[in-house]
Amino acid sequence: MHSFWDIANPHLRELAVYQPGKPIEETARELGCDPREIIKLASNENPLGPSPRALEAVQSTIRNAHLYPDGGAFYLRNALAEKLNIAPENIIVGNGSNEIIEFLAHAFLKPGDAIVTSEHAFIAYKIIARVLGAQTIEVPSRNYGHDLDAMLAAINDRTELIFIANPNNPTGTLLSAEEIDRFIQRVPPQLIVVLDEAYYEFLDDPPDTLRYVREGRNVLVLRTFSKIHGLAGLRIGYGIARPELIEVLQKTREPFNVNSIGQVAALAALQDEEHLRETKRVVDEGRGYFEGELEKLGLEFIPSVGNFILVNVGDGLTVFRAMLQREIIVRAMKGYNLAQWVRITIGTPEQNAKCVAALREAVEQIRTV
Repeated sequence: MHSFWDIANPHLRELAVYQPGKPIEETARELGCDPREIIKLASNENPLGPSPRALEAVQSTIRNAHLYPDGGAFYLRNALAEKLNIAPENIIVGNGSNEIIEFLAHAFLKPGDAIVTSEHAFIAYKIIARVLGAQTIEVPSRNYGHDLDAMLAAINDRTELIFIANPNNPTGTLLSAEEIDRFIQRVPPQLIVVLDEAYYEFLDDPPDTLRYVREGRNVLVLRTFSKIHGLAGLRIGYGIARPELIEVLQKTREPFNVNSIGQVAALAALQDEEHLRETKRVVDEGRGYFEGELEKLGLEFIPSVGNFILVNVGDGLTVFRAMLQREIIVRAMKGYNLAQWVRITIGTPEQNAKCVAALREAVEQIRTV
């Protein structure tokens, strides 16, 4: 019998599958412990949980789970449009912002095309490009962040999409409004620039990237309800762009791609300013705590503006495993060409203190080997 690989698209054979943060339940099974004993600081999830307003809204929606959702997410798109001061026609809603990256790829990439992205940027960009048979031009980073001049120089006649994550995951670095503006002014106008702003709400003074959309430029801004709103399990993200671009992306969207429970939860979370403010406060304080403790441990880290911090522990995979034995899940960064590093999500004060204590033991263990 022939292998399916003999007839599958050949570029899929070497495709690296996305590896998410290790689940709590899987870790508990392996360690033989209660899942409630596990602290997960691996996937940049909200330390306070979902928006309370979203939880309340979801209760009534479950009774209508036998009905198909609103395929166009009418109410959510209108609420977002009102909050962002743009038109509903500027917005597309996805099963997480990852799905909108897939919309872009299906709409604009074919074998032989290329995307431009930065080294140490979100790995999903090059994975979806590879699925479509496109090339990824990965530009070396500058101080673990984007080198926009080098990214401009990397553009060639096959380039269709440029991805810029700001703040960047997994490094937590931030481009200024001035840097982004200089880049947008210089990029060839026929190319689509994707500004991935999954951690936008954690910023003290966020850049106004929606002005590029209002100006009619070929810019798509990505945002999500997974991070500060705490709805990662419901998979709600959205893209903001010119109506002409949104119209193209809508052609690639599956019917009913966003479930009704997620839509209702996102609508409620959008109005929950108190949850947003409290999450940001807890993250800001927790990040400051980690920075102080990491300095005491003599560990290099990248100053972050997100709800996570990247730490050089010498051997990321070994420390990841040592932390697992202490019932704490962090994220090893070998897949991002950062084999010496781990990424740690900011948790509650209690979780942060336990993580630092475990990290101290894990690093000392390595140093004495």
